[in-house]
Amino acid sequence: MPRIRAAALSRYLLHGQFSARGCLRAQPRILPPILRNPLPATTTCFSQARAIHVESNNAPLPVHVPLRKQLKDEAKKQKALGKKKKKNANNQVVDGWELTVGIEIHAQLNTAKKLFSAATTSFNDDPNSHVAYFDLATPGSQPIFQKETLIPALRAALALNCDIQNTSRFDRKHYFHWDQPSGYQITQYYEPFARDGRIALKPRDGVAAEDGDGVLVGIKQIQMEQDTAKTLAQPGDVHWIDFNRVGVPLIEIITLPDIHYPATAAAFVRKVQILLNAVDACVSGMEAGGLRADVNVSVRRSDDPSAPLGQRTEIKNLSSFKAVEDAVIAERDRQISVLESGGAVESETRGWSIGSTETRRLRGKEGEVDYRYMPDPDLAPVIIGDDLVNHLRQGMGELPDAEVDELIQRFELTPKDALSLVALDEGKRIEYFWNVIDLLAKRFGPSAKSPEYLPGYQLAANWVLHELGRLTSDRTEDAAQDLGFTEDGECLRVPAQHLSDILLYLYQRRITAKVAKELLWAVFRRRIPDEYPTIEAVLDEENLWFNELSEDEYVELAYAAAEGQDEVVKQFVDYKHYPQGKLMFLVGQMIRLGAEERIDPKAAEMVMKRVLKENLVPAIKD
Repeated sequence: MPRIRAAALSRYLLHGQFSARGCLRAQPRILPPILRNPLPATTTCFSQARAIHVESNNAPLPVHVPLRKQLKDEAKKQKALGKKKKKNANNQVVDGWELTVGIEIHAQLNTAKKLFSAATTSFNDDPNSHVAYFDLATPGSQPIFQKETLIPALRAALALNCDIQNTSRFDRKHYFHWDQPSGYQITQYYEPFARDGRIALKPRDGVAAEDGDGVLVGIKQIQMEQDTAKTLAQPGDVHWIDFNRVGVPLIEIITLPDIHYPATAAAFVRKVQILLNAVDACVSGMEAGGLRADVNVSVRRSDDPSAPLGQRTEIKNLSSFKAVEDAVIAERDRQISVLESGGAVESETRGWSIGSTETRRLRGKEGEVDYRYMPDPDLAPVIIGDDLVNHLRQGMGELPDAEVDELIQRFELTPKDALSLVALDEGKRIEYFWNVIDLLAKRFGPSAKSPEYLPGYQLAANWVLHELGRLTSDRTEDAAQDLGFTEDGECLRVPAQHLSDILLYLYQRRITAKVAKELLWAVFRRRIPDEYPTIEAVLDEENLWFNELSEDEYVELAYAAAEGQDEVVKQFVDYKHYPQGKLMFLVGQMIRLGAEERIDPKAAEMVMKRVLKENLVPAIKD
């Protein structure tokens, strides 16, 4: 077949115009809408590439709907239809059936260049502004493996306990779609760079209760491959194509079929994301589109463990941990229903929508033969030296499991809180926490490791985890603003120094919790340091230091709060269960009657409890 001219290829790629000359059989072709109705286009030239940005002056830009709102809207819709989802915690097992799940995770590597071209990796820049000739499959262009892309891939493989292969090779996986200009994807199907990994999932990782003390999930292989273009759906069955993402380096993590419960599948994906973030291998997590999961689901009857696994189906491009669990449950139930009705499960690819209760068929499942894998003739083998692997292994640092263990043992945090600290903000919040701890330790002095300061460190963990989160969740227009955590553990909106000052004064009971929260809010709104240079300056100028009531004043206030509350006080006589609620009612009365800025609720509670026991209750008995 004669060589295709560059002009003909350009018309095909950019405008969907086919030439029938030289074809064995020329016949009318049914083209997808994006190719049947090309939009007016503008062509912009760049340093090493010519790319196209298809745009419409009349089409409105799509409105971004936050994921949380999408889930709420879908839940309302399902409720209106009378469909109520069963709680996932109670939906891990179906009697008489065994579920088997395998997972494929695609993660975008944190690199400056693309996999086979020197074009810059881009995620938020103008569409088609970082495209090389090879990215568009321009005739005559050749792939050039960018060696630096191997480093984050190796870090990821080491974090997942894989064996690094000294020699790996690239293959071509053939398929046609408008987001793949060359008609094939370059991947490592036959000889990947990493094999035989494993991840240990513990109960604290969120596995199903049926997994007991945990489960070991095997990783068959990890392979490097190139990403496709980004498709932007527009109103009116129109799609825009952004070629910036073509050739962005990915790793594909392929597990063994070791997962048997939906919650464990979600826990595995979550654990992988945490590990990739910890070693700085991945650009971003699922919520930002930097990590995508495909799950393979099959079922078989549990009365014959020796029977082969059932026919599997694949659910593509799941974009949240909840979607992983929900989709596995929905597909499991669908397959069981098909088999119980006498049908057969087909090998197919299925899709999933946010908040849905059912998977949907997309297409028949392709196999190895359909993709026509073949070694890429333009790329040499990748040779990885043991010295490089050892160097990266020694520089890995502390992985999340070890860090979670330290948080639990050193600060007595709950596993849930420890995991949240490590996982939030792609690992940046835990670095911020350690910076706050270091600043507090300096203020505590030489005995900072003494057990007496443990409540101060626990207070820091609580505020970093919860109080900072409230700043961006429920405060007017500022709720949408980002806290701005940096790689070195600083926070642009709440510097570690300011938070450590607030926590120190709160721990020392020199300010109240209410004042501390207002100070945090003032820092977030930049009133500190714009209006006041330091936390101490605010407290001095506004007279916000805690001038606590004396013991005698607390007692006097307790008597005043109990006055006229004889029926409440009687609840403390001959009780079977201590009436804590009634006690807090009386403490609330104390706070309302006294000067709130001078009352410590815990001290008020202790005084009221003592006054009741020693004076008020005996008086009623007499």
